[in-house]
Amino acid sequence: MEESLSFLVEKEPVFKTLQLQYGNYFIPSRPAGFVTLCKLILEQQVSIDSAKACFLKIENFLGTVSPETISKCSDEDLKSCGVSRQKIGYLKILSEAVSGELDLESFSAKTADDVRNELIQIKGIGHWTIDVYLMFALQSPDIITLRDIAVVNTIKELFDVHTKEEMETLSENWKPYRTMATFMLWHHYLEKRNRKPFV
Repeated sequence: MEESLSFLVEKEPVFKTLQLQYGNYFIPSRPAGFVTLCKLILEQQVSIDSAKACFLKIENFLGTVSPETISKCSDEDLKSCGVSRQKIGYLKILSEAVSGELDLESFSAKTADDVRNELIQIKGIGHWTIDVYLMFALQSPDIITLRDIAVVNTIKELFDVHTKEEMETLSENWKPYRTMATFMLWHHYLEKRNRKPFV
């Protein structure tokens, strides 16, 4: 963390300003594995609080959230927990993949690109989900998620760049610590809205 912060603060005046404004940053993490991917699917296009409530209902109903329990659970029971029909399908597909050829435990020894290439094959897991999983669960150091509206809007605000191509070019300057840059951007976005980052 110290190395990545020092690099970004020296490289980019905007990050120096953010560092002076906020001080140290909390680095979010989640356990690697099936449950975190399930939670990320539930978090797609809804609020974090809504997704958390939905997962708790699933967990209370199933006891243990695993590929086996999700696969055996009826669509109607998952729907009663607040899961949309589309996301029920995604959870079932993920469960089948993990029960089959998808080896999540192997990801810690693979590159971010290799992990992305495997996960993108799973219907319901897009690049945003993969980005967050790489950052939070696998602690990949060089991920910038330009599919996240908070990150995009904060870059527009702080750097006055407005196209994805410009943002990608800008983020090249933050390699190899773009994950830390993303955390700093998220932190600023949430602080401005009086929301505690990553709680």
